[in-house]
Amino acid sequence: MKYKGKSDYVRKPIPIAGLRGLWRLLYDNDIEIAQVEFAPYGGRMDEISESEIPFAHRSGYIFHIHYAVDWREEGDEAAQRHMNWIRRVYKYMEPYVSNSPRAAYLNYRDLDIGVNNNGYTSYHQASIWGLKYFRNNFKRLAMVKTKVDPHNFFKNEQSIPTLFEEGK
Repeated sequence: MKYKGKSDYVRKPIPIAGLRGLWRLLYDNDIEIAQVEFAPYGGRMDEISESEIPFAHRSGYIFHIHYAVDWREEGDEAAQRHMNWIRRVYKYMEPYVSNSPRAAYLNYRDLDIGVNNNGYTSYHQASIWGLKYFRNNFKRLAMVKTKVDPHNFFKNEQSIPTLFEEGK
């Protein structure tokens, strides 16, 4: 089975018209498995400082959305159809979710928002996804990464970079 996930955070209730439009996107599709999951936030999470741990999406967020699509079909056409659907849903939700930057949940790594180079990736380039995942904690995490993993041994497609300049 193949899978693609994306995520968002919401600060204000989504109007009924917005939810109806989302429902239409879920109902009118030519894909195998589509889901949109809303996870409520608030309560105790609002009391924990954004900088207390790397996970910054706490105060002010009312819920998290996880969009997912799964398929068994083989071939590029099937993959593209499913990828296009989830990207269309994500684009549709843009007016209703967080912005500047649009936040995302790290554990649903969304490679659509950027990836590391094959080797060194600058802090500036990694900020494209780092600020979405970690908000204001990103620079602090890059400083820690520079101290504990100066040679960037531990990395993935969207890892936190060191603050060293390329080639140093």
